[in-house]
Amino acid sequence: MSENNTIKKSTNTVWQVMSINRDERELLQGHRSFLVWFTGLSGSGKSTMIYAVEEKLYKLGYRTFALDGDNVRHGLCADLGFSHSDRIENIRRVGEAAKLLTQAGVIVLAAFISPFRADRQKVRNLMAAGDFIEVFCDCSLEICESRDAKGLYKKAREGEIRDFTGISSPYEKPEHPDLILKTGENTIDVCVGMVMEKIKSRLQVADAIKVGLTEF
Repeated sequence: MSENNTIKKSTNTVWQVMSINRDERELLQGHRSFLVWFTGLSGSGKSTMIYAVEEKLYKLGYRTFALDGDNVRHGLCADLGFSHSDRIENIRRVGEAAKLLTQAGVIVLAAFISPFRADRQKVRNLMAAGDFIEVFCDCSLEICESRDAKGLYKKAREGEIRDFTGISSPYEKPEHPDLILKTGENTIDVCVGMVMEKIKSRLQVADAIKVGLTEF
C-alpha cells in the first residue's frame, strides 16, 4: 500500500455472487452473524474479553471466531509494523477479514487497540447496518501498566518501543461506543454478562430471514 493509504485495486476482476447467501447460512446455523469490536489500551482486557465471551457463546451453541491483535500479526499482518500507515493497514485488513466471516454466518469477536476513530469507523462502514458493535474497554493507564506482563509499557517509557499507544502515540477514545466496559473495576463475569445482554437481541435468526428460505 502506498504512503497515502490509497488501496490499489485490480482492474481485471469481477465480483462473483455467491450461490448460498448470508441469510441462508444464518438460518442453517440458527443465529445472526455480526462483529463485536473491542477497543482500548494495551492491557485493558480486550483479549481476555473476546475469549471469555467466545467461550460463553460456544457453550451455548453459537458459531464464533476470535480475531486477536497479536495473533493476526503472526500471519495476515506479519509484514506490518507499528507506524501510523501500518496501523491503518492492519485495521483495514482485519476489517475485511471480519466482513468475510460475518458473511459466512459467524459471530466475530475482535480485540484490537485500534487507536484511531477514523479506522474504527471504516470497519463499521464495511459492515451492514447494526452488524458492528463497538465495545470500549475503559481502563486507566495506571491499571493497564500494572497488568503489563510483557513489559511493553516499561520499554515504551524507556524509549525502546516507538509509537506505543498511550505513551508515545495517542489513543482516541470512542465518542459513542455501543457499550462501555469498566474493565479496571468490574470482574470478567460482570463484563461478559454486559456483553451478552447487549448482543442477545441479535443472537436469534430474525423472522424476516425465514421468509422464502424454508426449502433447501
